[in-house]
Amino acid sequence: MSGLGFSVEHELGQRLDVRVGDVLIASYVYEPDFPEVESRKPYLHPLRTLDGALISAFRPWDHPWHKGIEMTLSVLSGQNFWGGKTYRDGEGYLWLDNVGRMQHERFETVEASADEVIVRETLSWITAAGERWIDEERTLRFHGADAKEGVWILDFATELRNVRGQVIEMGSATTLGRPNAGYTGLFWRGPRSWTGGEIFAADGRGGEEMMGEQSPWLAITGRHDDIDGGGTVLVFAGVSSADVPIKWFVRSQPFAAINPSPSFDQEVVISPDASLRLSHRIVIANRMWTRNELDARAATYAL
Repeated sequence: MSGLGFSVEHELGQRLDVRVGDVLIASYVYEPDFPEVESRKPYLHPLRTLDGALISAFRPWDHPWHKGIEMTLSVLSGQNFWGGKTYRDGEGYLWLDNVGRMQHERFETVEASADEVIVRETLSWITAAGERWIDEERTLRFHGADAKEGVWILDFATELRNVRGQVIEMGSATTLGRPNAGYTGLFWRGPRSWTGGEIFAADGRGGEEMMGEQSPWLAITGRHDDIDGGGTVLVFAGVSSADVPIKWFVRSQPFAAINPSPSFDQEVVISPDASLRLSHRIVIANRMWTRNELDARAATYAL
């Protein structure tokens, strides 16, 4: 692939389309239109490798609130910014009138050069009752396109400031009592064809036993439906400003998903006017990397 370079097109009031050369690698939909029960929020879909293979799912039948890559919080002082049902200990999953939304306010910056696209956005988190609880400053950086390596990189950073006027407690279904259900935070849902993909982590570890574990990075490899071959999604746990460690929610069965969870099994408390800061890196490769390749590239691409 010659002539690699980033560009961005803005469909006003809808989305940003990011390209490398002539390949649409990501659409950032900031004004979504889907049922409120799915928690309306910006998302990244489709996501594609440099050779054009789809590596994200949108509204799969089993969890229609899954949409490519999203910033989510499943449990926020009783509010659900994940979508769908809410877990209650001893009662299971229930439909509750507690599903909030993330409202795009404005773009502070949309900058594009041959080397990168940088998006800085302000959002408000609104509860089901219409109360504004969080002011968010979000930064997306698309960069690192390398034709030889077949990769591009997404850096995601956010600052979540508590404007509720009261303490906010951030948790998960696991902090509410369900084991190994610590999904919350930045969440990637892979395409159906990646079901059963191989999971890798640092220090020779891997597999679905990484659920709830700590590791500086985690990756999954999978095969495509539309074009020959496969790819790799490598995610770095990154940094949380909270004292609670980032742990992994990860699956390859019954679907592929990766989530560096900031409150997998321990609550994060955000005081009034205080902020939680999170940053993560995702590397998208157009080939299935081996264990040795992943170990080397995790060192190369680390935050």
